[in-house]
Amino acid sequence: MTATEQWRQRFSDLVAGNHSPTGDPVDAGARLIVSDPDGTEVFRAALARHHRFEEDEDQVVWIRPLVGGQDTGRGYLFNLNVTRRRSLPWARASLVDDGVEIDLTTGQKARIEPADGPELEQLTRWDDFASRLTPDEEAALGRLDADSWHGRYA
Repeated sequence: MTATEQWRQRFSDLVAGNHSPTGDPVDAGARLIVSDPDGTEVFRAALARHHRFEEDEDQVVWIRPLVGGQDTGRGYLFNLNVTRRRSLPWARASLVDDGVEIDLTTGQKARIEPADGPELEQLTRWDDFASRLTPDEEAALGRLDADSWHGRYA
């Protein structure tokens, strides 16, 4: 397996929750931490359980950071125009400890690692929310091919 295949596999396993100590993927997931060149953390969020690698000359990974959301009393809801896809345009990526570190073309660093604490709680909320989506809605979100949402939860 090449180095690119290795970090992509680890990335995929983290997002899917395939590193759960219980064997149940809903007990695990991934978070994204972005840092400026000086090491200052500028963004942190849990990641939805889907991603997409661009397979052309562009070195981009599409993800869905779990931002926003609110408890409505009838369950936690996410506005899918706020919780939208984001791109990670990368120059270099490698395995580090239990995660993946990506040098972004912006000069920032992105680290994808196992979620815990508040990010794992947010992922649990997302999983509950996603269980209410129709199969078509879930498939549309999973494709990560649109910048806006024109359905329920917009």
